[in-house]
Amino acid sequence: MNFHTRKWIKPEDLNPNGTLFGGSLLRWIDEEAAIYAIVQLGNQRVVTKFISEINFVSSARQSDIIELGIVATEFGRTSITLRCEVRNKVTRKSILTIDKLVFVNLGEDGLPAAHGKTEITYASDRIRE
Repeated sequence: MNFHTRKWIKPEDLNPNGTLFGGSLLRWIDEEAAIYAIVQLGNQRVVTKFISEINFVSSARQSDIIELGIVATEFGRTSITLRCEVRNKVTRKSILTIDKLVFVNLGEDGLPAAHGKTEITYASDRIRE
């Protein structure tokens, strides 16, 4: 799993307990996962269909730097399934895991559309296409 996106925890990201608000973290994950799906499927029209159990393992505090890791685990005919882990950049301690985030590829009509992808591609592979 690659960890590319990093976030610096600021005061506006905290809950009343002084730790990272889960809603902020989930917003960042959904956005990062959507970008990952868009890049993998080559289509900006993707929607979140399903997010499995969200396992909050530990907390992050103000000034922590966290990183989000996402990887594709399955390609359906119109969907892509991802796995996510969030960890503390410095300590590498896991903060959250999500086993399944499913995104659906949409056509111009807004309906699910086949994407034709079967495996992860990387920027260097797409440049040659």
